Amino acid sequence: MSKQIKVALIGNPNTGKTSVFNQLTGLNQKVGNYPGITVEKKEGVCKLPRGIKAHILDLPGTYSLNATSLDENVVIELLLNKSHKDFPDVAVVISDVENLKRNLLLFTQIKDLKIPAILAINMADRMDRKGISLDIELLEKKLNTKIALVSSRKGTGIDTIKELILEYRKLPTEPCVNASVIDKDYFENLQNAFPDQELYKLWLVITQDVNFVQLNRHTIPDTSSFNTKSRSELKRLQQKEAICRYQFINGTLKEGYKVDAGAAKGLRASLDRVLTHKVWGYVIFFAILLLIFQTIFNWSQYPMDYIDELFASFSEWAKATLPAGVFTNLISEGLIPGIGGIVIFIPQIAFLFLFISLLEESGYMSRVVFLMDKGMRRFGLSGKSVVPLISGTACAIPAVMATRNIENWKERLITILVTPFMTCSARLPVYLIIIALVIPDKRFMGLNYQGLMLMALYLIGFITAVGSAYLLHKVMKTRTKSFFMVEMPNYKVPLLKNVALTVLEKTKSFVFGAGKIILAISIILWFLASNGPSDKYANAEEIVTEKHRGQDISEEDLNTEIASYQLENSYIGIIGKAIEPAIQPLGYDWKIGIALVSSFAAREVFVGTLATIYSVGSEEESTIKNRMAAEINPVTGGKLFNLASGVSLLLFYAFAMQCMSTLAIVKRETNSWKWPMAQLILMSGFAYIVALIAYQVLK
Repeated sequence: MSKQIKVALIGNPNTGKTSVFNQLTGLNQKVGNYPGITVEKKEGVCKLPRGIKAHILDLPGTYSLNATSLDENVVIELLLNKSHKDFPDVAVVISDVENLKRNLLLFTQIKDLKIPAILAINMADRMDRKGISLDIELLEKKLNTKIALVSSRKGTGIDTIKELILEYRKLPTEPCVNASVIDKDYFENLQNAFPDQELYKLWLVITQDVNFVQLNRHTIPDTSSFNTKSRSELKRLQQKEAICRYQFINGTLKEGYKVDAGAAKGLRASLDRVLTHKVWGYVIFFAILLLIFQTIFNWSQYPMDYIDELFASFSEWAKATLPAGVFTNLISEGLIPGIGGIVIFIPQIAFLFLFISLLEESGYMSRVVFLMDKGMRRFGLSGKSVVPLISGTACAIPAVMATRNIENWKERLITILVTPFMTCSARLPVYLIIIALVIPDKRFMGLNYQGLMLMALYLIGFITAVGSAYLLHKVMKTRTKSFFMVEMPNYKVPLLKNVALTVLEKTKSFVFGAGKIILAISIILWFLASNGPSDKYANAEEIVTEKHRGQDISEEDLNTEIASYQLENSYIGIIGKAIEPAIQPLGYDWKIGIALVSSFAAREVFVGTLATIYSVGSEEESTIKNRMAAEINPVTGGKLFNLASGVSLLLFYAFAMQCMSTLAIVKRETNSWKWPMAQLILMSGFAYIVALIAYQVLK
């Protein structure tokens, strides 16, 4: 076996599939998207005994092979297409020992596809506490498979999975349920029409048209000519299939799965009563958020200061060590400050993802979704809208895509339109640097003012999103009714390995994703700031020197003024001066204007842009924060970044649609430019008005 064994991890949501994936692959994993779509794809390499390796693909969670959403459709597409490069040699179906009955529906369907399948029963460490006992030998015989009893928390059973993967050729492939008994004549005719195809595969191809119409037919048999059943008849047959499978599953578990009710015990019901309480649930959630934002500022202060000083020193070292010239200026004034403008926020972003991961791993986030469902409906949102809104605190792009599981178009559209108001991680660098400049680092009753301000911005984003949804709900008059279901997973102590891998992957994805944009924009900005079209730029030194001839001015001050004069007459200075009249009433100068325009590519570019602009021509070693703090407002003569201009900037970024990637994804999800253009105009206009009022009141 020279080639890698291709393994697909398949299972229902909340069965611990990701934990098993992390145990198998460790750090040998990567995250991407399936070709042509934006459903997350996780894959990794697992080292098996005897030096053999396995390629592990962690497929999206699905309850059955009857797809009702895009991510479930990914699973179907792969399992029906033997020519796909990731088609598995063996499927490892992850199940939860407490929900084995529900999980086995998917397992019996995969067995019908005649793919070698291993049943991994996870969370085995909970069996004693829940009074569960299993007859593994009987279950293996009934289900016609091999079973690995696993505890991803304790790391037990993982070696068993590896051994079974290694010996996958010995696994039986015969189905354990014959689905054709639900209508023997129909299935016989189907097999006669397509004698060279697997019968259950044909059945899935036909029924996917009933559930989810986006099946790719280029690589699977065309059954369009076989149309002997109506859609309603096919639906009824699917229901009969599910009943047939559950009859088999119930009979199997009656013999091989025992629960001693007297031995089962737990705090879940008691905790749920408190955490989903209509009053205390909100109080606890608010307190958790307060703790998170306080901690983000307190814990990350020292590493951020160190990174800031490190990049300032690195830039100065490059300028002093490398040969003088354009290339050295590009590195010291463009690349290093631009990259430093994003790297500095790694500690705070990592802490944010750490806390989000802890809440998700513990099972608490599902309680938050349930808690907020009833309230969301009053504002025209589905209970399912809570998931995209919460996801929007990481990034609006996957959050908008997460609306695909909202069946009602009106609720889905409203959710798409208001999600960008949620404070995403791309806004975080802007918030953090501005808050650090204009909000005092003092405490009130032990609470840091800066942490309180950050939390206030998150709440403002949420309140605006909900308020906008209410207005849209009133404008869009269609009356519809929808239902919301959410699975409440068991409470778990978060696995440190899972949390660490999540933080590492999410932070790396943020830094490298933003880093590519910032690197490109930094080079462009440096060029625009280091060159000018007129003699004023070329002769800046002579013009400024002549202006101060005979005056008592130090060489350092003269050099600073020459650099400032050059910057104003560079390409970027001319662009900035052109838009300055429009932004001056908000308390911004032309440099901030350039940062606003460039950050339309990605919000986090704002800080990198200012770092690059302030670095051009700068001879002194200083941090990004110090350079921004030293900026003077040319109109008032005071500090450029003060409370009035700072709050104005924070509110502008809280409300403006400063992300062309989000606009692109909204266009794709709504199949129209009308909605993203409406978002851009209305959100940006609203942001301008609010920022204007804030500055004029506070100045």
